[in-house]
Amino acid sequence: MKEKIESLLEEIKKFQIQTEEELDNFRRNFTNKKGRINDLVTEFRSLPGEVKREVGKPLNELKEFAKGRLEDFQRQLKASQQVANKPHDLTLPGEPGVAGTRHPLSIVQNKIVSIFERLGYTIAEGPEVEDDFHNFTALNFPENHPARDMQDTFFVKRDPDFMLRTHTSSVQVRVMENEEPPIRVLAPGRVYRNEAISARAHCFFHQVEGLVVDEGISFADMKQSLLYFVREIFGADIEIQLRPSYFPFTEISAEMDVTCLICKGKGCNVCKYTGWVEIMGCGMVDPNVLANCNIDPEKYSGFAFGMGVERIAQLLYRVPDLRLYSQNDVRFLRQWEGISI
Repeated sequence: MKEKIESLLEEIKKFQIQTEEELDNFRRNFTNKKGRINDLVTEFRSLPGEVKREVGKPLNELKEFAKGRLEDFQRQLKASQQVANKPHDLTLPGEPGVAGTRHPLSIVQNKIVSIFERLGYTIAEGPEVEDDFHNFTALNFPENHPARDMQDTFFVKRDPDFMLRTHTSSVQVRVMENEEPPIRVLAPGRVYRNEAISARAHCFFHQVEGLVVDEGISFADMKQSLLYFVREIFGADIEIQLRPSYFPFTEISAEMDVTCLICKGKGCNVCKYTGWVEIMGCGMVDPNVLANCNIDPEKYSGFAFGMGVERIAQLLYRVPDLRLYSQNDVRFLRQWEGISI
């Protein structure tokens, strides 16, 4: 009995169909009431109890396999008939292919990178899950220092010494640890802050941060580099102003504003009638940061700056809601087909 089941199973596995007639042939041979599987069922009823226990399961598996095979053959035949009956009208238009486009944030980030590459900057990347030293300590954020509260952080639950990076300044630390000055790098990438998602804020966004370290680097070098950048990306008539600020990793520190692109400096509700719009933070690298990365602060100096890609994109494209950048709405993304800046 067991050999008969195995033999019939192999026969069913090898059976193929191409036509309705072959399908009927399979049905008559195997799955109908007068088929060979039903003959085995009849024979099974007369077997002794211990033999039934041995062959009952293989027999049931054979029945289920044959039933599934029949259903597969039926679907296969139906699909082939539908294709055969489908009209082939060569005058009908083809199915349109939809070409993809670059994301607006990618367009802006690539433009930022290309401008600084012309100034001799190279691109550096680092991990998005960062340790405390590179994200905070090396950047002059002492443990339990109030300055750490400036950035609401996503910590890794299993090990609070690790977190989602809050800025790409951690990449700058890694570069300074592994390279000798002169250093001139740009660190673009995604960063994370534990903030409520709204039209004006998100729990993740994109930054581009720059770092220059060499002998004799001054605040004037930084100002001239950033003036060149804003005129390349916003236009030759743009002016900048630097306001004193505070960042743990730079001293002196500044916020940089540019001429409002809406009112051209005359004053409007976008710039709160000041004529200026803030776009980035910057400053001279704190000597403690250089020392933490084994760079002699008596010999070398440097400047650093950081800007949000979404912020620059907002000024260029006037998008009213930051959430649109990450919702993957095709209607929104198609607006950038063929656009470059």
